[in-house]
Amino acid sequence: MSKDRNHGSLLVPPSTQDWMQGVLSAKVVLVMYGDYQDSRSADVYKLIKVIKRELSASFGEDYSCFIFRHFPQVQIHPHAQRAAQAAEAAAAQGQFWLMNDTLFDHQQRLENGYLVEYANDLGLDIPQFLKELAKQVHVDRIKKDIEGGLQSGVMAVPALFVNGILYRDCWNIKQLIATIIASSY
Repeated sequence: MSKDRNHGSLLVPPSTQDWMQGVLSAKVVLVMYGDYQDSRSADVYKLIKVIKRELSASFGEDYSCFIFRHFPQVQIHPHAQRAAQAAEAAAAQGQFWLMNDTLFDHQQRLENGYLVEYANDLGLDIPQFLKELAKQVHVDRIKKDIEGGLQSGVMAVPALFVNGILYRDCWNIKQLIATIIASSY
């Protein structure tokens, strides 16, 4: 397969190992690669949440599936990797999506002290959370997401794949909804 052909196609297919909202058998599967310290990632994540609600109201809960994968750009966002580890440590306690929302909502405050505060606010077991961060228990999971993104041509975030095809249009609600609906046919 040529290198040009790889760019634009999701080469690591969605699986039950991903963090997802919805089911893999949905008509539309959205896979987002994001960075918690990147303001555009936060904007796109919030846009997708709105779109997912609208699509569910119009077409039913099982119409779309949303998957989030980590792609911290550590060279420009020094706290992104640690935030991704915090999300994974929260996931180990069943709170991935709440921590995900919190990190995107507070992306200007991702230093260690804030991460512990967010974990505490979510009712996590703080000693366990701190132990997992200190031992970098979840680094391999994050690296796997990054490697999959790179294989699929992701060079920057946010990157969104709609049914396996990289979305390249404007980040506005009308354009994205039109693309999503068109991809389901």
